[in-house]
Amino acid sequence: MYFLIKIIISAAIIGIVTELARRYPVYGGIVASLPLISILSIIWLTIQGESTQNINKFTLGVLAGFPATVLMLLVIYIALKQSVHLVLAISLGIVAWGVFLIGQKLITVAFVS
Repeated sequence: MYFLIKIIISAAIIGIVTELARRYPVYGGIVASLPLISILSIIWLTIQGESTQNINKFTLGVLAGFPATVLMLLVIYIALKQSVHLVLAISLGIVAWGVFLIGQKLITVAFVS
């Protein structure tokens, strides 16, 4: 039952944001850029009784993925601006995101180890 409540609340927020974006694209984009998923996840993890240490690790993971997400959105934006089909633009963005994360991991391992 709890899982269903999380899904319904999360879906409602996504629906509200997409409706806002449909009517007011710039404001919708600004609201969509808020870390809604991260905040919701932190709230759900806290409600479920996860330790502060696990929530801290989750937050660090979100921070580690942030630069790759910025690159993905930039690639999608540029591709769409160049009239690339939406599916291809998103695919290119996801590939850039993955390559960046792999590169980031390799660099981190090289300098941390």
